[in-house]
Amino acid sequence: MGLIKYNKSVTRIYSVLGSTFINILKIFVKSDDRLILFSSFGGKKFDDSPKAIYELMKNDPRFKSYHLVWCLNSPEKYDLPDKCKIKADTIQYFIKTLQARVWITNSAMERGLHYTGKHTFYFNTWHGTPIKKMGSDKSNLPSDASKTYKWKIGCMTAQSDYEADIFSHVFNIPRERFMLCGLPRNDILANYTAEFRESIREKLNLPAGKKVILYMPTFREYDRNANMQCVLVPPIDLTKWESKLGSDYIFLFRAHYEVAKAMDILEDAFVRNVTDYPILDHLMIASDLLISDYSSTFFDYSIMNKPMLHFSYDYDEYAEKRGMYFDIRDYIHGADNEDDLIRQIMNLDEDEEIKLLEVFRNKYVNYYGNAARQAVDRIYEELLKK
Repeated sequence: MGLIKYNKSVTRIYSVLGSTFINILKIFVKSDDRLILFSSFGGKKFDDSPKAIYELMKNDPRFKSYHLVWCLNSPEKYDLPDKCKIKADTIQYFIKTLQARVWITNSAMERGLHYTGKHTFYFNTWHGTPIKKMGSDKSNLPSDASKTYKWKIGCMTAQSDYEADIFSHVFNIPRERFMLCGLPRNDILANYTAEFRESIREKLNLPAGKKVILYMPTFREYDRNANMQCVLVPPIDLTKWESKLGSDYIFLFRAHYEVAKAMDILEDAFVRNVTDYPILDHLMIASDLLISDYSSTFFDYSIMNKPMLHFSYDYDEYAEKRGMYFDIRDYIHGADNEDDLIRQIMNLDEDEEIKLLEVFRNKYVNYYGNAARQAVDRIYEELLKK
């Protein structure tokens, strides 16, 4: 998969031959108007907005007669009935995608190919508002790469006009196909209770009386090992963090799913590696402060009205190699080295940080709180069409 995704010549060959095969296969595959497929991060996970929609849909009597199926890379890892899951990237997977009446995903269902079913409604939630350049805006793409992003999406959710405008042009999706409602996965961030937050902190065994730092750096796709896996080694000395902050804080580290080896984490009373914790929303709700760099997490976290800081130690390199739509440093406080960042945490003025956050949210997160319900209603409206 790494070779297909990151070698341009192999990508072209795979795309042309694979798309041709699947579109010929489509001629012989009969549609199933009762089949709805779900996928999160290309089958890597059972989470995010597709899961939020799934949880509502499976308890909605309007969908009682529909077959709700998850596409997963490792279906055996998930506690779902066998009839409700299939393995991604198999012949069965491609046949099911051709049969399905609805695709619900936060990334893509086509696996780098160009096709949809004969009667498929493609519902995409994506997985975050962009800071970094996306799709056809990426400067390192070949001249014909924009063709890769001409997705036949019927509806895509967005949590701001800013987000919809960008995705419309980089993925060649008509602007009117965007539903401005927020991201279904973020409904809980707008609606959780103090009791729920406390229950999550107890589940995570976080000590009462201590604040929680959630550190969530994004990946650097240009830093890869021999197996084409992303690597990430932030310039952090956690023993220093503990000596300065350990009496008041707990430090949670959450690596991006693209990162094969984030950093050497020696867990102790101060540091927790929560990369494998399955529910990101829980970590955000349990925490008191977010630290990130160029991640879309900033947009989601701002919904909760809790402080955020940037740690942009490689800003110039990232901006040059990856490209960004705006400079996050213009909106929130932070630092480019850990000593300054630690000092900011020790002297954090939460009221001041929240004032900055509100300006950021008012510009970039205009819609949130009831997205899953709106998504389910929109999908049902589509299913009523012949």
